[in-house]
Amino acid sequence: MDLPPELAAKRDRLLAILGELPGVAVAFSGGIDSTLVAKAAYLALGGKAVAVTADSPSVPRAELATARELAALIGVRHVVVPTHEFDNPDYLKNGGDRCYFCKSELYTQVERLLPGLGVPVVASGANLDDGGDYRPGLTAAAEHAVRHPLQEAGFTKADVRAVARHWGLPTWDKPAAPCLSSRLAPGLAVTPERTRRVEEAEAYLRSLGLRECRVRYHEGDLARVEVPAGEVARLAADPARGDLAREFRRLGFKFVTLDLDGFRSGSLNDLVPLELRTKFRKEPHDKNDQGTIKNTK
Repeated sequence: MDLPPELAAKRDRLLAILGELPGVAVAFSGGIDSTLVAKAAYLALGGKAVAVTADSPSVPRAELATARELAALIGVRHVVVPTHEFDNPDYLKNGGDRCYFCKSELYTQVERLLPGLGVPVVASGANLDDGGDYRPGLTAAAEHAVRHPLQEAGFTKADVRAVARHWGLPTWDKPAAPCLSSRLAPGLAVTPERTRRVEEAEAYLRSLGLRECRVRYHEGDLARVEVPAGEVARLAADPARGDLAREFRRLGFKFVTLDLDGFRSGSLNDLVPLELRTKFRKEPHDKNDQGTIKNTK
């Protein structure tokens, strides 16, 4: 199926932007956005494109395996680099700006690889819909001169999915999969044990057929389970309710709650202090704005 003319023009613009680079390392999580950039970079640059995936206790093993499979499918050169955000006390304390320290570590590690990879530019998968008021990760990207080709080419999330489907990428409709540390409520210290519990708890929910789900980890080892609103009644009824409670307690949670509002991406951001929301804020887009980040610290 051919793309609509406007979307085909965005696709061509994306390829042209990447093709003008002398080489690029794509920060590649295996999510749909970075997968599209990796695919486009490979089409535009061939061997001068590299996909770089971070590995740490905040990355689910299933996501790392998916990243490897997708890179092989695309044909792009792929490097997995250990990142050490868990060595940073500012990251571990989870004060609401955790993502800033995580992305700073990622881009620092990728920059160190550039000479050996033979490429000079780092690119992300940020698109125009990643323009919320609270974007500490994009602030880190700005400080490291990271390019955002999808934003530069005018891609929204819907555009990303449409072009990914057009190119035959199997994850074109994959739900977002933020890092495991993002499930911990601000102020609750990040530990490998807590991220492991979240990973296993969400794997259990997916085994029940849930594609979109989150296990939010709150003080007191409380798990707040978010699933689509239409699935709440099923999980609240026996036998699913009892099975879920037993499994989560086996994993180490002391309390298990089911959020009646259903799945809401980024719901823990409601707990981020106002001063941090204004410190890392996104300037509004206009037709000439390709994603400028303002750090007001």
